[in-house]
Amino acid sequence: MASLSQSLTDNSSLESSSSRARPNVAPLERIASAAIGAVVIGYGVSRRSLGSLLVAAIGAALVHRGVTGHCYGYDALGINTREGSNSSGVRDADGIRVTQSITIGRSPAEVYQFWRRLENLPRFMKHVETVEEIDNLRTRWVVKGPAGSEVEWTAKILADRENQVISWESLPGAEVQNAGSVWFEPTEDGNTKLRVILEYYPPTGRLGQAVAKLFGEAPDQQLAEDLQRLKGALEVGPAAIATNATAAAGNRT
Repeated sequence: MASLSQSLTDNSSLESSSSRARPNVAPLERIASAAIGAVVIGYGVSRRSLGSLLVAAIGAALVHRGVTGHCYGYDALGINTREGSNSSGVRDADGIRVTQSITIGRSPAEVYQFWRRLENLPRFMKHVETVEEIDNLRTRWVVKGPAGSEVEWTAKILADRENQVISWESLPGAEVQNAGSVWFEPTEDGNTKLRVILEYYPPTGRLGQAVAKLFGEAPDQQLAEDLQRLKGALEVGPAAIATNATAAAGNRT
């Protein structure tokens, strides 16, 4: 991995051959692109079909993106994450937006109180390892990244209206720029319609999102599954939540 990291962060003659080929991909994106690309190539080659050749080609494009640090798609959109990686939140033009809703058989107050204790989030969010409270507004997140890596960032709460809404965004320097909001809406029968809106800029860009869908890791699918786990835990009761948390901790070790 050390040699891979060095090859991804060093400038090469290929990168400097023209102004168009200048690196425009942040170092973390390069490492993630190369790692995912290698996996995708292996997957495509092993299937030996016409469709798998397309998959392998996508993997090759990701590896090229990682090794050279250059993305032609970014050129077309005027994006340079190598130079603009310290902004907070997400870029309006190219961030990915995911929205999911679910009805939970608990009152908005109960659902809000559980969510507001942000350290509860790893109990039902499959890819979240830990959420550590720094103070009343800031939290430190550790999330599973590609190829067994971990991605970290610090987020700040922007709005917190009890039993109604919580919103947040990542702070400058985040490895994954993201923002979101959770709405706790009462239903006529006293339950909660939970609506979650997430926006983020993935380290591997939109091409990385397309590759993730090939492996069943689409962000909308992830969020829907996370909310189903939350619904099941809250409707069964606190004992089930504690049991699920213990099982999740065992799976991570």
